[in-house]
Amino acid sequence: MEIILTQDVERLGSKDDIVSVKDGFARNFLIPQKMAIAATETAKKVLAENIKQRAHKEAKLKDAAAEIAEKIANKKITIGAKTSSSGKIFGSVNTIQLAEAINKKGFEIERKQIILPEDSIKEVGTYTAKIKLHKEVVVSIEFEVVAE
Repeated sequence: MEIILTQDVERLGSKDDIVSVKDGFARNFLIPQKMAIAATETAKKVLAENIKQRAHKEAKLKDAAAEIAEKIANKKITIGAKTSSSGKIFGSVNTIQLAEAINKKGFEIERKQIILPEDSIKEVGTYTAKIKLHKEVVVSIEFEVVAE
């Protein structure tokens, strides 16, 4: 029996895959557990349309992310931090401060999108962070930590 998976099923396939399984497995387990639906002609057409629309939405999101990446790549970000006389920062600079500094420049970036080279930055200097705008669009941004 051919079925369309509505969610990922281990050792069988991922969401929206059309797979062939034994009739009993489909009728007694997969369909009642809402893991799959029968692969009728109508269901296949609906699946094809959903995949087409999802691809269109993904393309729009990726284009928007690429546009933001172009604008943000040339920006120089400066973060002020309280330091000792030797250049050590009291505390550390993390993704929260970096996200706030980027948002002040006019971009909407969440701290979860930022990947720092280290867990936290504890010295004054210039660093490079990566910002994941989309699963396929990652931009590097240079920022400087200065003493206040």
